[in-house]
Amino acid sequence: MLTHAHIWRAVDRLAERAGLSASGLARRAGLDATTFNRSKREAPDGRPRWPSTESIAKMLAATQTSLDDFMALMDGAGGARRAIPLIGFAQAGGGGYFDDAGFPVGGAWDEIAFPNVGDEHAYALEIAGDSMLPLYRDGDIVVVSPAAPVRRGDRVVVKTREGEVLAKELKRQTNRTVELRSLNPEHPDRLLQDSEIAWIARVLWASQ
Repeated sequence: MLTHAHIWRAVDRLAERAGLSASGLARRAGLDATTFNRSKREAPDGRPRWPSTESIAKMLAATQTSLDDFMALMDGAGGARRAIPLIGFAQAGGGGYFDDAGFPVGGAWDEIAFPNVGDEHAYALEIAGDSMLPLYRDGDIVVVSPAAPVRRGDRVVVKTREGEVLAKELKRQTNRTVELRSLNPEHPDRLLQDSEIAWIARVLWASQ
């Protein structure tokens, strides 16, 4: 049976998978920021409130999620865990860990158990240093997807052809350039030519 709790559990899991709060998920979907808040899930008299079909459709479109994936989050499959590759930022700058498209390869990766994020190529990076403060701290884990489409405002990890690895926010992307906004105000924004970029991957989740 489809229940009120199943629907809202799936919404929360989808937000977590996208690295967003419930309010952030609503904003990304072009909805009022309070649409998915817990205060909206019950009427004043205690009767359950359900999300509208329109809000669910917009949420799925904004996160590139199929209805089948959303149903899996409802029935508990979203709680399943699997081993995903884990590597440090310093290692990520070297060779042998990624193919030309930015997908993880080779057998030198460590692994961590992590909830299923719906992308078989997803992997984890361990933050090092302070260049990503205050959003990401030294030792935080971010899970990224090399297959997910990236849009303005997404947090992304970028590797340059020279081996530099950056965690920034995508400010603007054209056919020739990629503008990146620094997460740490003490570090400059970056403008990269498309020819300088080896790959770019969207952050799906962060441990903080």
